[in-house]
Amino acid sequence: MKQHGNISFEERRKAATEAKQKLLKKFEAAPKPDDPEVVAKRAERQALAEAREARRAERKRQKQEEAERLKAEAAAREAAEAKAKADAIAEAEAIANAEAEAREAGKKKLIERVIADEAERKAERDRRYAARKARQK
Repeated sequence: MKQHGNISFEERRKAATEAKQKLLKKFEAAPKPDDPEVVAKRAERQALAEAREARRAERKRQKQEEAERLKAEAAAREAAEAKAKADAIAEAEAIANAEAEAREAGKKKLIERVIADEAERKAERDRRYAARKARQK
């Protein structure tokens, strides 16, 4: 607070002393650490801090459970994908084997037909040769 005008040294000293007295009274009027009201407020703050810590721990536990659940789902999904891949590979191999067997069977039939045709031509040639020999005799 500024005071305007001519203020003497005594007045300034008196004002300073009064200000100190007011501060001292204010400090003395403040509740002491063992005051029941202060103790109750401290206990309330402690309870709030403990509740806050409990909520924080619960959130952390829930996050950890969620992470474990997601990890388990990912592992299950990966296993299912691996099984599906293995099944697809096995099916593709079975199809490829069936196709290879069909090609082999086709080749064998072609070879048998070629051999049969060759045998038939040889038999026809032999028959013509025998007929020609028979005519010559």
